[in-house]
Amino acid sequence: MTDTFTLVLETSTPQASLATIEPDGHLEHREFTSDRSHNAVLFGPLKELLDARQAPKIGLVLVGSGPGSYSGTRVGIAAAQGVAITSGCPAIALPSILAVPSAQNGASCLAIGDARRGSFWTAAICESRLMTEPELTDAEGLFGIVSAALTDGIPVFSFEDPNRFPLPPEILTQVRLEFPNAERLWQAWSAAAPETRELWSSASPQPMYLKPPHITPAKRPWLVLP
Repeated sequence: MTDTFTLVLETSTPQASLATIEPDGHLEHREFTSDRSHNAVLFGPLKELLDARQAPKIGLVLVGSGPGSYSGTRVGIAAAQGVAITSGCPAIALPSILAVPSAQNGASCLAIGDARRGSFWTAAICESRLMTEPELTDAEGLFGIVSAALTDGIPVFSFEDPNRFPLPPEILTQVRLEFPNAERLWQAWSAAAPETRELWSSASPQPMYLKPPHITPAKRPWLVLP
């Protein structure tokens, strides 16, 4: 039997959590809260959790990639990569939106979020994987997508207060407020098909972008080397 254990970090929302999974399946879980970022409060629970481990060595680090708090997600990924480098093991990112109650056991559901400036994002989930990458839409498109999902009996959830979405009250009451955690992230990894795991494993860990990264042109072009 292998003597390595798995470390899981989920920091894409203020309701952050960590978990370790021992070779025999024993799971230890820690939760903590931070309103803005996790750079100051992550390491106390992480040290406590690692000190309590049974197996002597980390063999795999999993981390949530969002979408969610960009700062929180970056901190989690940076910590995951640092631990993985020190331990000589892989760090693998997978979508945080798979780690919610509505998506457990491979259930179908729809994730929605506020992308700011009048735009919103949606992502369909089924069988512990994203059917498509998160897609941007406007208020009218959001209404159509959410209405169709609810009509088909598909649960709709968000990491954010549902009242922030421009939806009729009778629809808002059906949008669930749910948060991911490290234990469910491990469950999503365990339930994923081999090809899905391979896809996650082949990508460099980074936050899930809703829009292409913004690049500001230099104001002084003569300072840019050819």
